[in-house]
Amino acid sequence: MQRLARDFLPNDLQPHLAGCKFDGAIAVQARSNLEETKFLVELAHKHDCVKGVVGWADLCADNLDDVLDELCQDQELRGLRHIVQDEPDDQFLLRNDFQDGVRKLADRNLVYDVLIYPRQLDAAVSFVAALPDQPFVLDHLGKPNIKNQDQDAWQLGFDGMAQFEQVSCKVSGMVTEAKWNEWQPSDFRHYLDSALEAFGPDRLMFGSDWPVCLLAANDYQDVYQLVADWAKALSDSEQQKLFGDNAARIYGITN
Repeated sequence: MQRLARDFLPNDLQPHLAGCKFDGAIAVQARSNLEETKFLVELAHKHDCVKGVVGWADLCADNLDDVLDELCQDQELRGLRHIVQDEPDDQFLLRNDFQDGVRKLADRNLVYDVLIYPRQLDAAVSFVAALPDQPFVLDHLGKPNIKNQDQDAWQLGFDGMAQFEQVSCKVSGMVTEAKWNEWQPSDFRHYLDSALEAFGPDRLMFGSDWPVCLLAANDYQDVYQLVADWAKALSDSEQQKLFGDNAARIYGITN
């Protein structure tokens, strides 16, 4: 983890974005506090390459309406996420108070990012079924165990999430679920092919998971190239959707 033990800021990211011909990126929370959410929004104000923010708020809080009203004064906030993968209860997403909180997001045009492990996919399917009006993004393909090629524990739940049209999928976070710095592009083909088959070209979006991806890859370019090489079989318009258009549409990015 020593490689991550420093600040990573927009000026560090900009050269990588330019090298891959990206206009910008969406910053996603890593810490569960409002201070970080506000910090990320401030970065979006100051840096054109930060096109939007997926932040955090306590979705079970009694004062959630007031918190959301304050956060939504900034148009840069495009969604919220809770680190459900760290919750000891695999049924956390089925909590009534949590679902009541998520239910407040759709009216504010906020996406909810689903961050889970495969063991939580069954609960996630029930979760999104209960919230048909809420847009969701499944982060990191649901984090399949690529290192051990444990496809069975992931496939059914992943395909179940794709049945809901309000759920999109972020093609990201794969290298850290594989053998760090020993992976081969072929390790990911089943998962990429499954994502395309399940979600189709209109509900997939590339994500770098930078800087966390540096734990398992040399640099941002490696992660981008992994997906770009696989995506060569897609049409030009489908590649454009994967590498930007879908994210802009789903998160409501207009700048």
